[in-house]
Amino acid sequence: MTLSDTIMEQLEAVRQASRDIVTLSDQNINKVLEDLAGRITSSAPVILEANRQDLEKMERSNPMYDRLLLDEKRLDAIAADMRNVASLPSPLDITLEERTLPSGLSLRKASVPIGVIGIIYEARPNVTFDVFALCLKSGNATVLKGGSDAEQSNRAIAELIHTVLCDHGISPDILYLLPSEREAATIMMRAVGKIDMIIPRGSQQLIDHVRNTAKVPVIETGAGIVHTYVDRDADMEMAKAIILNAKTRRPSVCNALDTLIIHSERLGDLAELCRPLSEHQVIIFADERSYLKLLPSYPETLLKHADPEHFGTEFLSLKMSVKTVDTLDEALRHIATYSSRHSEAVVTGDNAVKAEFFKRVDAAVVYHNASTAFTDGAQFGLGAEIGISTQKLHARGPMALRELTTYKWMIEGDGQTRPL
Repeated sequence: MTLSDTIMEQLEAVRQASRDIVTLSDQNINKVLEDLAGRITSSAPVILEANRQDLEKMERSNPMYDRLLLDEKRLDAIAADMRNVASLPSPLDITLEERTLPSGLSLRKASVPIGVIGIIYEARPNVTFDVFALCLKSGNATVLKGGSDAEQSNRAIAELIHTVLCDHGISPDILYLLPSEREAATIMMRAVGKIDMIIPRGSQQLIDHVRNTAKVPVIETGAGIVHTYVDRDADMEMAKAIILNAKTRRPSVCNALDTLIIHSERLGDLAELCRPLSEHQVIIFADERSYLKLLPSYPETLLKHADPEHFGTEFLSLKMSVKTVDTLDEALRHIATYSSRHSEAVVTGDNAVKAEFFKRVDAAVVYHNASTAFTDGAQFGLGAEIGISTQKLHARGPMALRELTTYKWMIEGDGQTRPL
């Protein structure tokens, strides 16, 4: 049997299992999630050993290293997110619309699972847990294709999930982790009729590949090319704290700051705004005006001249660029040119600037006087997220339970027929 035959046979089993999830009560689902959350802690040694094997194959200097890394603190956070998902209301069977037609037919439009959701992702083993929790809670089966960098971690996590499912009398086929072969991803992307939707999570290169290859419908969770604009009316201490947090909290994630845009009237404050960044060894690629302002105080080894490619780059590391503008319009044009439509922020005390920024910036999430680090499903009160959608069809921003549902119309009558 070929690899394609094996995968297609398993995908059919997933499709069959997906039809049984709708028979589970929300109470049953919550028990599974609570049990799994508890076993994440008790199974930590096994998971962390698998993760150690993956980490040994990756250089610490690789921006993906931090994404791949699991430790007890991160496992505890994953378990907490899973409990949060369990505590949330079910997104299923919510009445979205209801009315009676002149014919007497009663129409009800209600939320239902999408069915089988495929996820293609890179070196982020936490995604395996997050996706399973959100898909189960929303009544969906899951097909996963993780990156080879996280193969051992993902397999240990999938085995734990399968064990918990079996202990609760639920088919383990509702979660299928594809083989590590690269060919498996192509088979998955072309599995029309077996998978209802694919969500890629990772680099722009991965997302572009999935979009261009897949025959199954795709929702893009785009790369984050993130800007923060410091307006001339910004509070300096507030701006300094926001910049530091957005850049250094977790530089390898998609909501991290990539480009600081500063109004030319605040260039005198730039050295102080960036001073905390030097303590974290942040490399700055500065345009000519900002370079001259930073040169006397910012460490020479960390200060570089910006080239055109440093704008519109998702650094995923302790690097960022600085762009100087003379007007709000110029800042907005720069964002429109280079944004990936993920998360954008303005720091200002001027309500008119805030209103204009909110109106004109085309992004899934737009901030005023806050760090872009908050673009996260758990932070939005969604329990967890399956990704940050940067497109406009079906879902936008953090995708959680409601974004993993579609709807159907249910019609009740008492013998009505349509006139010939």
